[in-house]
Amino acid sequence: MQLGIRLHDIAPGTIEERLAIAEEQGFACGHLALTKMLKDYPGNQALTPGFAMYLRKLFARYRLDVAVLGNYKNLANPDPAQLAAIQQGYYENIRFAAMLGAGVVGTETGAPNVDYIEDTPESKTEAALGTFIHNLRPVVACAERFGVILAIEPVCRHIVYDSQRALAVLRAIDSPNLQIILDPVNLLGPHNVDRRDEVIRQAIEDLGDYVAVVHLKDFQRGADGKLRSVACGQGEMDYTDILRFIKTRKPYIHATLENTTPDNAEATRTFIQQQYDAL
Repeated sequence: MQLGIRLHDIAPGTIEERLAIAEEQGFACGHLALTKMLKDYPGNQALTPGFAMYLRKLFARYRLDVAVLGNYKNLANPDPAQLAAIQQGYYENIRFAAMLGAGVVGTETGAPNVDYIEDTPESKTEAALGTFIHNLRPVVACAERFGVILAIEPVCRHIVYDSQRALAVLRAIDSPNLQIILDPVNLLGPHNVDRRDEVIRQAIEDLGDYVAVVHLKDFQRGADGKLRSVACGQGEMDYTDILRFIKTRKPYIHATLENTTPDNAEATRTFIQQQYDAL
């Protein structure tokens, strides 16, 4: 596997400085979220061919791939004007990803309200799922035109809250340009954490053929029973199933670490690599 890091989790600095640190720490790829990377990011008007080509050369200089170009917006927003702007943002990021050479454009699956309030009863309905699929279709069509992969990330608090819902989306859209970012911890909540091995194995069974990128992190349980995301090795996760899946079915896949800090990123990379090598 090619281990990577969310570039905005690296110590603050210029893009060049962060990429240099990522290379020094032994990472092979990065998750690029421009709004979190650039303090004064001017918006999608910055997504020019020149900027894409500059970044492409910069990543190559530091021997890093752009594993994910993040554009995590709410495609279930019920306000027509806001939804149109969100979809337009996806089109712009997809065009940019084509010039940049990004592995995927990544997105979560939203919530059916304008404030992106997560984990509501409405998110669990078939109506919400239908709305998301309807709004996703033109975005995937755009990805097809540009030869870009759009990857959705199931999250237990969002509309696509489990692997079966994700599989329903994939089958409804039926496009080779729609794939999956699999983050096992994002499938877990207080309601299913005690059967986490079953949840993760089911996700691998349902979505394995469609997985383009893996996210790796850990979780801790708070006194209120809620889960808090932390760096790998700092919580309760057993990585055996997900790492065996990578090793046997997804050679050289981009696997990016999440919830690291500048102080623990390199140790986290070493930890997860050792877990992988031991299988």
